[in-house]
Amino acid sequence: MTPATLRWAGVGLFLLALTVAVTLRRPPPDPLAAAAVTNPPFTPLTYGIQTSLWWDDGFTGWRLDMVRLMVFSHVKQGFAWADTEPHAGDYRFGRADELVAEIEGKGLQLVARLGHSPGWVRAANPAPPGAMPVDVPPARRHLDDWGEWCGAVATRHAGRIAAYQIWNEPNLAREWGGHPPSAADYTELLQVCSAAIRAADPQAILISAGLAPTGTCCEQARPDDLYLQELYDAGFQHHVDVVGMHAPGFSSPELGPDEAEAGGGQRFFTFRRVEDLRRIMVANGDAARQVAILETGWTRDVAGHNPAYSWFAVDEATQADYLVRAYRYAAEHWRPWVGLMTALSIADPAWDEDDEQYWWSIIAPDRQTLTSFAQLANMEKVCGRRIIPARAPDSPEAEGRVPVTPCP
Repeated sequence: MTPATLRWAGVGLFLLALTVAVTLRRPPPDPLAAAAVTNPPFTPLTYGIQTSLWWDDGFTGWRLDMVRLMVFSHVKQGFAWADTEPHAGDYRFGRADELVAEIEGKGLQLVARLGHSPGWVRAANPAPPGAMPVDVPPARRHLDDWGEWCGAVATRHAGRIAAYQIWNEPNLAREWGGHPPSAADYTELLQVCSAAIRAADPQAILISAGLAPTGTCCEQARPDDLYLQELYDAGFQHHVDVVGMHAPGFSSPELGPDEAEAGGGQRFFTFRRVEDLRRIMVANGDAARQVAILETGWTRDVAGHNPAYSWFAVDEATQADYLVRAYRYAAEHWRPWVGLMTALSIADPAWDEDDEQYWWSIIAPDRQTLTSFAQLANMEKVCGRRIIPARAPDSPEAEGRVPVTPCP
């Protein structure tokens, strides 16, 4: 080998070594495209809790104090169309005004979940025989009424409602008037409401409905991944700031969809199912948009009051452990593409043990605080660049003698 050849061989080896070194130092590709989220509407993470405060039993203030004690910043509360416009054009915002003021007075922020049509709207879009829908979308002739109501809510409370969740679980027939779910029809409903809110309160954050994880298809339900892709096909992303998702717990929070499938389970029966949905966002060129987890939790119905849910129930201690680990997992792996993360729930005072929602709560209808409440209250919280340290259960902060300011 000539000297020139040796020199070129040395240069080649050097370049190869340099390429290997650069490759090893380069961060691995991120299929969830966290770096694409550069201007998130919500601080990653934003800690929220779902509440049922509309029908006041005299303890609304106490429940909001408990949210403050948890060092959570956002309250997700239903605003029912039926309760605020029982007859066409007859707006009754008294209780809404009270709730907005109470939440604001406690230094908390409100996420209003919009839906639950009044009877005069339901009558125009009747359910099929035998169906027992939870909610009914407005028929086409009532879409303008829907938009006017959304705009009326936003106009009345402009600057005081942080975010709006528009409808809930439209991929289930029971939330879609008993009719087969339609992503195109939901997008039309979303467009009308979003436009009205943006005109009245352009600073409010708009969130699409959370989707129910399910493998049932297709008349009674539509799988969340198929439905999300159909939403993109319909252009829903142009009408929201944040994509809503649901992450109910079916197993330990660290179990991924791939592992569940490899073990003979279903991908959608995992807390981390939202990663599958995030990949759909990325594939549709929507990686810069943030996600809001609108429901997450574990049911405690181990006694089997509701067999449709109790098969994946856990005991009270496990519920608490899994919830803390779920928030920790999100803080470590899902920021900044996940912003708001909403736990289930502060129970409605009217719920009893026959209501499946009862068993997801961390504060019971009788105001008993469960283990999960204390664990969530005292866990470390990571929000943006701020870390709120974990605290001892008997610390002045945990006992409420020294207030702690929630993250924004």
